[in-house]
Amino acid sequence: MCGDEFMFKKLNILDEKDKRLRKISKDATFPLAKEEKQLIQDMIKHLTYSQIEEYEKKYDLRPGMGLAFPQLGINKRIIVIVDEYDEGKFDNYVVINPVIVSNSKEIIAADAGEGCLSVNREVEGHVPRYARVTVEGFDEEGNKIRIRAREDLSIAFQHEIDHLNGILFFDHINKKRPFFHENEIRLI
Repeated sequence: MCGDEFMFKKLNILDEKDKRLRKISKDATFPLAKEEKQLIQDMIKHLTYSQIEEYEKKYDLRPGMGLAFPQLGINKRIIVIVDEYDEGKFDNYVVINPVIVSNSKEIIAADAGEGCLSVNREVEGHVPRYARVTVEGFDEEGNKIRIRAREDLSIAFQHEIDHLNGILFFDHINKKRPFFHENEIRLI
């Protein structure tokens, strides 16, 4: 896949027990440091490899489509999402200081539930999320960007932005009634 495969190093992702995951992150400032830009590239590679079976097995990676800087112990508002929109084809989203500026009224949930690279266990239950969101923020160079996301991608953006606010996905699961019926919410 990549000619620079030999340079791959697995990221050290914090576990849910680490209190740093519960902190509210600070805005990132521009220009980004060289180390921050390199870390973003490492995150993209890690997420991409985790979604390709051959590399997932080779490097013992858990599949994931998103990471936030707090998951790597860095208290900055930077998220990376790698979306496999077609077999072996990926869109990379890097958003600095992301904000959800609008959302649909419709609520959805991933039928199989959500997972997280910081949560190394199965968590049962549906996580209610907006079906569509518009996110504004900045690219790596400090240019303003606006992304409209729907369905799986919308869930990923909400999940990663939650990390910036010290929220983990299972915080949204109703403990008394963890599952929705299809007539209550659209399951995807």
